[in-house]
Amino acid sequence: MSVLPKSIRKLIEELSRLPGIGPKTASRLAFFILRQNPSDREQLARALTDLTGSVKFCQRCYNLAERELCGICADGSRDQNLICVVEEPLDVVALEQGNTFRGVYHVLGGVISPIDGVGPEQLQVSTLLGRIRNMAGQNVEVVITTNPSLEGEATARYVARELKKIGDLKITRIAHGLPIGADIEYADELTIAKAMEGRRDYG
Repeated sequence: MSVLPKSIRKLIEELSRLPGIGPKTASRLAFFILRQNPSDREQLARALTDLTGSVKFCQRCYNLAERELCGICADGSRDQNLICVVEEPLDVVALEQGNTFRGVYHVLGGVISPIDGVGPEQLQVSTLLGRIRNMAGQNVEVVITTNPSLEGEATARYVARELKKIGDLKITRIAHGLPIGADIEYADELTIAKAMEGRRDYG
């Protein structure tokens, strides 16, 4: 029989479901939260609750947004014909920290991974292709910026192959200033900036 109240056990259980959080870390976090002022705990609870009602996916690029379009897609100063394809919204955050990319994004929502049951149909590939088809006749460049992992490379090859079927557009791949096996979200700003500047034709 556990000596902890049910509410504490439930909090530890939920925290331990987060990536990189094991039972011991979850326990430490739970007790840290418990020691905070009631107003601080209420702010945390409110922030989690607000995620349900206010955060959605951008209808154009599938980045996180609070309106129909995310702030980047709605920004008239961005180059709408330069589209950077990434795996996850966190990659957008990392690339924006480089302060060198002035185009827009398209978030796939993951990578092709047959072992995990994830194919192109589970990703936002078809919406990307439709988006590009709607830009026919424009000078479009698609920068494929998936992570340099086996799954990221496989996804990049698939996306490039499908984009080539559309025809008249430039397809580039981010330069490997990023080390093989690294995730974009953990790269420093200079590495991201150099990788973006050194992008090359792909496929």
